[in-house]
Amino acid sequence: MKFLIDENLSDKLVVRLQKDYPGTQHVKQLDLSEEPDATIWERAKKGAFILLTQDDDFVELCTLNGAPPKVIHLALGNRTTREWMEILDTNKEQIRIFVSDKEATLLVITNRGPVGG
Repeated sequence: MKFLIDENLSDKLVVRLQKDYPGTQHVKQLDLSEEPDATIWERAKKGAFILLTQDDDFVELCTLNGAPPKVIHLALGNRTTREWMEILDTNKEQIRIFVSDKEATLLVITNRGPVGG
């Protein structure tokens, strides 16, 4: 399991996530920072990434297209890199279950906890 981290999240997450999610990359690393969401979506699909984002547009794409790629939407407002790591660590088991569920396409993490679909 590896993430493609959207530009609305810090690229500093890449290094911190490598241990648990080897192969994780940020859109900056793939020269996708200025690309439309549809291009990022296709790259995530082709590269077998799970999209990690704060962007509602990817939720919409997920609803329209289904998976792949799967999408984890961090619906929590702006946070520091350390706070994002704590959130991802806290939800590690839910993320694992989500990824292994062949039917699941979207995991939304909110202040009330994860909501899958």
